[in-house]
Amino acid sequence: MAVSLPLSFQFLLSLLLLLTRAVLSSSEYLIGVGSYDITGPAADVNMMGYANSEQIASGIHFRLRARAFIVAEPQGNRVAFVNLDACMASQIVTIKVLERLKARYGDLYTEKNVAISGIHTHAGPGGYLQYVTYIVTSLGFVRQSFDVLVDGIEQAIMQAHQTLRPGSVFVNKGDLLDAGVNRSPSSYLNNPAAERGKYKYNVDKEMTLLKFVDSKLGPIGSFNWFATHGTSMSRSNSLISGDNKGAAARFMEDWFLSGQKIPRRVSTIVSDLRQNHSRLLDIAASYKSSRGQSLDAKVRVRKASFVSAFCQSNCGDVSPNVLGTFCIDTGLPCDFNHSTCNGKNELCYGRGPGYPDEFESTRIIGERQFKMAVGLFNKATEKLQGKIGYQHAYVDFSNLEVTVPKAGGGSETVKTCPAAMGFGFAAGTTDGPGAFDFKQGDDKGNAFWRLVRNVLTTPGPDQIQCQKPKPILLDTGEMKTPYDWAPSILPVQMFRIGQLVILSVPGEFTTMAGRRLRDAVKSFLISLDNKQFGNNLHVVIAGLTNTYSQYIATFEEYEVQRYEGASTLYGPHTLTAYIQEFKKLATALVNGQTLPSRPQPPDLLDNQISLLSPVVVDSTPLGVSFGDVKSDVPPKSTFVRGQQVNATFWSGCPRNDLMTEGSFAVVETLRGEKWVPVYDDDDFSVKFKWSRPGKLSPESQATVEWRIPESAVAGVYRLRHYGASKSLVGSITSFSGSSSAFVVV
Repeated sequence: MAVSLPLSFQFLLSLLLLLTRAVLSSSEYLIGVGSYDITGPAADVNMMGYANSEQIASGIHFRLRARAFIVAEPQGNRVAFVNLDACMASQIVTIKVLERLKARYGDLYTEKNVAISGIHTHAGPGGYLQYVTYIVTSLGFVRQSFDVLVDGIEQAIMQAHQTLRPGSVFVNKGDLLDAGVNRSPSSYLNNPAAERGKYKYNVDKEMTLLKFVDSKLGPIGSFNWFATHGTSMSRSNSLISGDNKGAAARFMEDWFLSGQKIPRRVSTIVSDLRQNHSRLLDIAASYKSSRGQSLDAKVRVRKASFVSAFCQSNCGDVSPNVLGTFCIDTGLPCDFNHSTCNGKNELCYGRGPGYPDEFESTRIIGERQFKMAVGLFNKATEKLQGKIGYQHAYVDFSNLEVTVPKAGGGSETVKTCPAAMGFGFAAGTTDGPGAFDFKQGDDKGNAFWRLVRNVLTTPGPDQIQCQKPKPILLDTGEMKTPYDWAPSILPVQMFRIGQLVILSVPGEFTTMAGRRLRDAVKSFLISLDNKQFGNNLHVVIAGLTNTYSQYIATFEEYEVQRYEGASTLYGPHTLTAYIQEFKKLATALVNGQTLPSRPQPPDLLDNQISLLSPVVVDSTPLGVSFGDVKSDVPPKSTFVRGQQVNATFWSGCPRNDLMTEGSFAVVETLRGEKWVPVYDDDDFSVKFKWSRPGKLSPESQATVEWRIPESAVAGVYRLRHYGASKSLVGSITSFSGSSSAFVVV
């Protein structure tokens, strides 16, 4: 039976449709953002980045997160970009995330329009990549590290998808001068003088920021790209940390949530507390440390509705240790060409602005990026307008034909090589020196280490010739036991959002390599379609995206064979190969073409080997419960802002429960008769430290440290620890305990 609607209702319905179309038309895009915890195992697991087998996680500086944005045409294309507080993206993580997205959304999100990028912190859990080279020091594959990333990325994308609403995206750019220096200046100087003369600095200083504004809710997030390494935290640090970019993200999220002018969590509930110090001490004295108790609960203080991500770019030769490099034995500057001290690379270290305090260096470099981002955010007026597009291809970089110019004119065809690392790789960098007698800039090698190398595999004459002048230390591209040591097939990807183009690259481009790629793609796009791209085209590089293949140096930097050149896996023509393949993506993007399918990277998940011992059992001394205080806050204590207060608890291994979207360490304040959490281990002021008395001991302790921030309100506080213990039969029991109360004035 047909039902006729009243004319008044039909009019209102038509008006609603018109208004909806008007909103979509004015804002042009649908936008959404998301964020999820990816901290992972905070104990026993080797950290990814420095390849230092002794750098084992034992607590949390602050938590790691996956942050995502989606931008979509109302009835058309969309792109999803995920920024990870992790060292880099992983091919196997990307594969499994895409499988989950396909099961959930069909073909809406694929390898073509999803980018997953790492900030390059060197203080996150390792063991989540699938190639042997990158999991040797983590004793193989670490399932917890892998799972928390896959889960967190999926959750962040789901949040962004579920919150898609009409909105606008604005872009702004500016120079940040004091957050990065070139750590391989002698290598940079080998680039042509005419090319170097086009640039004022030997590192990129430009930050490019996107501001996401919901048509009804206002600003909901910001993502920016800026090149500086995540190495403010040193190779001896054992606390999980997002380093300077993770810190900057927290600072900006807190700044926005505080109303963009006042510190967050400053309460007006209790007034005139300074005049009531004696009364506060009496109140605090009545709250002694609690016995540990079973408690299945998770506490999280930071609940950001505004998502801010500080993404990585062409950071290959850029260090945040801006004070320079010095010999730790003499205090003198390191050798310029080889970064050695009396011929030894182990003694040459870069110094951050907070030297000798790495936590302070992390804060300062993070704060400098944060303040720059705030300025760009507040003044962002250029709206992204136009089409959304994307292109993606898998490319076998182990044997790719590349056309290069000949010295005397014309061109010739050369090839890239199977992956290999040079002797200079083992020397490390001034951010984290290597060991033994290796040094940067070694284009000869030595007989002893060649003998050691040949135990694993001996490179053939074709490979040696292809990689010249790199002396091969590890021929990883031809090492297949027990499975592949290095990738051969890599993803290259291009996003377009109006007049912004994002180049997703699976490695660390040096400053000049990134400049060449950006300039080549930008000029090529303009030549293909000047009408679309000739007016104010922005091109950014998203480094360490979708998988990881180490470094990409210029041809001239490769000749020098410092760390970055020695770590350029596929030979001297690697950069030219990238430029060639990105031009193919650009052509397909402009012409609306679908690129032919190519061989895909392998899924090696079932091949993975893990030698990391599981947690067997946790225990406490006789008469002690999990969560009991081992070392308490002194009775009737009073602290002022800037001081540190800490308490130690009997605990279990943090691998029993990762406390995802929760906390191991919480600071509570007394409001009336109720204890309210106000700071947690995702805050820069709180540290969670975990330790065992011996490597095989089933007993362990957890320390909660709180450096009282200037924003803390005077009142009564206590420290609380949340954890989980494992019994001999394998059952997991959650617990909690709290310190005695103390006063902050």
